[in-house]
Amino acid sequence: MTPPAAASAAAIRTDEPTTDPAAASAAAADAQAPAPTGLPGNGDDDPDERTAAVDPAAQGSARPSPATTARPLSAAASPTGARFTRPGGMFSSLRVRNYRYYFAGQVVSNTGTWMQRIAQDWLVLSLTGSPLAVGITTAMQFLPMLLLGLFGGVLADRMPKRRLLIYTQGAMGLLAAGLAVLTIGGVVTPYYVYAFALLLGLVTVVDNPTRQAFVSEMVGPKDLANAVSLNAANFQTARLVGPAVAGLLIAAVGSGWAFAVNALSFAAVIGGLLAMRQSELRPTAPIAREKGQLREGLRYVKERPELLWPMVLAGFIGTFGFNFPTLLSGFARDTFKVGAGQYGLLNTAMAVGSLAGALLAARRGAPRLRGLVGAALAFGTLEVVAAFAPGYWTFAALLTLIGVFGLSFNTSVNSTLQLATDPEMRGRVMGLLVLVFTGGTPIGAPVVGWVTASYGPRLGLLACGLVSALAAGTVGLVLARSADLKVRVDLHPGRGGRVVAFVPRTRTTVKSELAAAC
Repeated sequence: MTPPAAASAAAIRTDEPTTDPAAASAAAADAQAPAPTGLPGNGDDDPDERTAAVDPAAQGSARPSPATTARPLSAAASPTGARFTRPGGMFSSLRVRNYRYYFAGQVVSNTGTWMQRIAQDWLVLSLTGSPLAVGITTAMQFLPMLLLGLFGGVLADRMPKRRLLIYTQGAMGLLAAGLAVLTIGGVVTPYYVYAFALLLGLVTVVDNPTRQAFVSEMVGPKDLANAVSLNAANFQTARLVGPAVAGLLIAAVGSGWAFAVNALSFAAVIGGLLAMRQSELRPTAPIAREKGQLREGLRYVKERPELLWPMVLAGFIGTFGFNFPTLLSGFARDTFKVGAGQYGLLNTAMAVGSLAGALLAARRGAPRLRGLVGAALAFGTLEVVAAFAPGYWTFAALLTLIGVFGLSFNTSVNSTLQLATDPEMRGRVMGLLVLVFTGGTPIGAPVVGWVTASYGPRLGLLACGLVSALAAGTVGLVLARSADLKVRVDLHPGRGGRVVAFVPRTRTTVKSELAAAC
């Protein structure tokens, strides 16, 4: 959508003389005027002014004007096809009041979530003594995403996202409370843990794509990439605190109390959602219920390579590369023979790297596809190296680097897909991303768990790293070929040059939007 100022300037050709000096003067003033607030690339971060700029006549309305709904990644909105937004500072999203409430609630809730993850894995390992059982628990939690993930995305497009999140977060809190009662009461069995993991997965089917798509309704396209990165930094900060607290709590009073703390933590995020000013949100109008909406989402992704191939890579990385609950418990118990505290420190070491990766990502604008592929390649390569780590502390140091590149890939693929997607399709696209990234876990976790139990954690991590690195290299080549690009390596690039760069395959190559995004 062309801004009003830009439209008036475009009405008079600058390469032709005008017979009206007053009109020419007005056109020049319009051309030099700052962009309206709230549009990508503008430095203004005041939420009230942004809301007013989106639709001045609709203040207090929950639905934005269709005339102002823009597609951030379209060629019209971004002639370069590459830098679709400009960074406004590492913490620019926090200037938005609603996002601050959401962010604060997530700090508390994410900490509780990480406490439950560690307590759950350690509880199953204590009850069974088998890394395979940990893999089964993880598979049960992510199996619903594999089977129903696309339907969750459709539901996210059909319902108001804020209200839907209040329901899903409340359901997660009740499930954590139920598991706490069983564990503290001493009646928990592995089968109870499997059942609760399955129920949690069913709620996550709806919660995850809704939560991802809700970010753009809080901050808008200009700050979207920054908000995605800060969400990741939030999650990783909780990952620093949660495992350490969980390790101490498990050692002192048992796993059940970690589940109880997690149950209470959901009150913070629900409170943040209730405290938001609805007039400052940018809600996408819910779509009407119709047949074929799921197939429409799949076709939408299939026809756009800048969506399809990042999805494919996310599927491989999520299915095999991110099986850390299974792998780290095996390394802690069998390879390095340490207890719950040291197991928690391994998760903390990886969280330190992930937090660093998130903060670095928050400083830049929308990522390019080559950065996404490069992060995935580095992630897989470091996993291969870590598989041969000679000692506990070397392994922990490598996990920090793995965290940096793993998180960089995670935020890059999330930002890329959200910015490339039309608002009315965002729930379904993010549902598909969650499906491929986490839905493959029911396949990958038991396989990695079996390899770990049969041949040791080192071989399990080696296999995961090889699959991730090979997938990254293959997708990178496919993207380059689809965009009619080739990789140029220059060991002496000179000032401002690059050692590795994507360049047109021939001089006659037309620069497409995909080529620019690479």
